[in-house]
Amino acid sequence: MREKIFHDGEMVNIRGTNELVTILKSHYVENMKRYSYVVNKYPSTFFFEEELSKHEK
Repeated sequence: MREKIFHDGEMVNIRGTNELVTILKSHYVENMKRYSYVVNKYPSTFFFEEELSKHEK
């Protein structure tokens, strides 16, 4: 298992919309070997690492 790029409570941008959201929780998807993330504005869906980017303050 590799290290997470984003952490719970971190503010990030959704790459497709540049919308600012906060990570609620993350989960390592074993068969895909990457993390999925649930964000505050869309709690019923998840995003993979490549769909999010670090928020520039």
